[in-house]
Amino acid sequence: MLKRGGAGIGFLLLLLLCSFWAFGQQTASSERMRLVEERLRGLSAAVPGLNQKVQLSMSGASAQEFLRALAQSNNLNINIDPQLNFKIYNNFTNETALNVLLFLAREQNLEISTIGSIMSITRIAEPKPVVQPREIKARYNGQGNTLSLELSNDSLGQVARKITQISQKNVVVPVDLLAKTVTAFFSDAPFDVALEKLAYANKLKLTKTADNVYIFQALADNEELYINDERNTDVRRNHRPSPSMGGGGQGGGTFSLYGKSSPAGRLLSVDATNSPILDLVKAASAEAKINYFIYSDIKGTITTRVNDITFNGFLTSMFQGTEYTYRIDNGVYLIGERKLEGLRTNKVIQLQYRSVDTVQAMIPTEWRRGVEIKEFKEQNTLLLSGSSPQITEIENYIKQIDRLVPMVLIEVTLMDIRKGKTVSTGIKAGVADSAVKGRGTIFPGIDYTFGAGSINDFLSRLGKNNSVNLGRVTPNFYVTLSALEANSNAEVRQVPKLSTLNGHTAKLSIGSRRYYVNKTQNTLGTLTSQTVITEQYNPVDAALKIDIRPIVSGDDQVTLNINIDISDFIGNPPENAPPPTSSSKFESIIRARNEDMIVLGGLERTENSESGSGVPLLSRIPVLKWFFSSRQKSTNKVVTVVFIKPTITY
Repeated sequence: MLKRGGAGIGFLLLLLLCSFWAFGQQTASSERMRLVEERLRGLSAAVPGLNQKVQLSMSGASAQEFLRALAQSNNLNINIDPQLNFKIYNNFTNETALNVLLFLAREQNLEISTIGSIMSITRIAEPKPVVQPREIKARYNGQGNTLSLELSNDSLGQVARKITQISQKNVVVPVDLLAKTVTAFFSDAPFDVALEKLAYANKLKLTKTADNVYIFQALADNEELYINDERNTDVRRNHRPSPSMGGGGQGGGTFSLYGKSSPAGRLLSVDATNSPILDLVKAASAEAKINYFIYSDIKGTITTRVNDITFNGFLTSMFQGTEYTYRIDNGVYLIGERKLEGLRTNKVIQLQYRSVDTVQAMIPTEWRRGVEIKEFKEQNTLLLSGSSPQITEIENYIKQIDRLVPMVLIEVTLMDIRKGKTVSTGIKAGVADSAVKGRGTIFPGIDYTFGAGSINDFLSRLGKNNSVNLGRVTPNFYVTLSALEANSNAEVRQVPKLSTLNGHTAKLSIGSRRYYVNKTQNTLGTLTSQTVITEQYNPVDAALKIDIRPIVSGDDQVTLNINIDISDFIGNPPENAPPPTSSSKFESIIRARNEDMIVLGGLERTENSESGSGVPLLSRIPVLKWFFSSRQKSTNKVVTVVFIKPTITY
């Protein structure tokens, strides 16, 4: 009941105010007309034309035409306001010009002032009713720094004033946005969030300056509001390439580009389809607030979609595979063709572990295109000259491959074990054999002395074309092999230690050369026959050749590619014939741990020899030669065992 009574009283007060306003307007109009009539009647004594009767008929003529016609017909001096633009639809007959002017002044709300005989006719501005400003419904909670708003088509300027008054925080609205109406509803929202969402809901953007002043701004023509990946409101720009820009006429579409702040700098997000590179460079530079110089016309288009990428990364990716590049000089980006002066970069790269002649061949051909690479073998350095991004990419690649290469020390021991028989006939005959007992230990290290029986047992367990990993052996192992050789149970060939880099082949060749005579007899048919004998010495080689290529893996295991070729002279050579030789070859790929001893077996060859001596002439007569000569014939089977021990060093 109280509420209804209050509303009724308010309505009555409003009605009373309107009545008073209308009465005041009517009173003011009557007073004005009385003053106009006094002026005209006072002027009529000096201007007879005001009392002369007129005959005027107008249908849709302008007010200015009507007043000029009246002034001309009655010899009146009338100054007409240019803003008088109403139409006259009247017919005046036998009426004085004074009454016609008074009629128009009353009907059209005109003011007539006089200066001498000149009458100035102007329109009176109608007073506008006083409108009480609407109450802005806003509430601020200082303890929680929250803001509540209930706005419906309220003026942004009034809203900003109200928020500033209740929160004591400065909110600024540009002049051209003061009359913009806004609508929003928030209940106890954080102050910054409320203003941000108020701007988003009414297609505005909000900026908070460094001095904690909130400024509402209008969106630019290429800007739009959106919700980013972090579920926050943000502003992004949609760019339309201009045909007047370099390469701009090739794309024809639009692209969106926007950025956000991060600890790593301004991050860009770009969505472009067949858009000119030059336009993307300019837009990205503006968004990242980057200073730049463009030295050449940048042509071409690109299609890309990236999120949260740095400006450097964006330029590097965009210029990849093109003839353009960039360089940074005192914070200014210099952009243009790679070959231009000022964009080329020189870089000296000092290699630590690898050799320059091997590294250059490892650089991909596409990376070297447009980059000049010079070698300084004396300093083991490379000089790179060209595009800065390419040089940086090549430098990073070289640093990855410039690692310490393992050195592999390979110890090779060859042992020839001979089995055979020797038959001697003639004055001397006999077979000699000696036995050596085996002894030693197997665990934890190999320290074993081989005897005849032990050798046979070892060979039977080793088998043919087989390998055995003995593990790490003690230094006494080599001493034992030397004692074994001294006891004539086996012949040990110990070659020098070989060293090579990982992946490279170590080669060793030790041998001898013999010559045999090849005689050629030619008879020359002339008047006197002549016989010519030619002797030619031909070489025959016998050698021990070893090729080993080690490959070190990450767990300190070594893969060995082994190639062994053994050839040797056997027996005494026949006269004028090549010396007899025997050969054995072995190829194998094995894997062993660092410092493990590997035994390779199965290299077998047969050596046959026959020799004799005796009394000259008698040793050639049948039957008698058995009493006057001595002959020896031997057949040996030789088994070669190879011991290999790789040692990795860094």
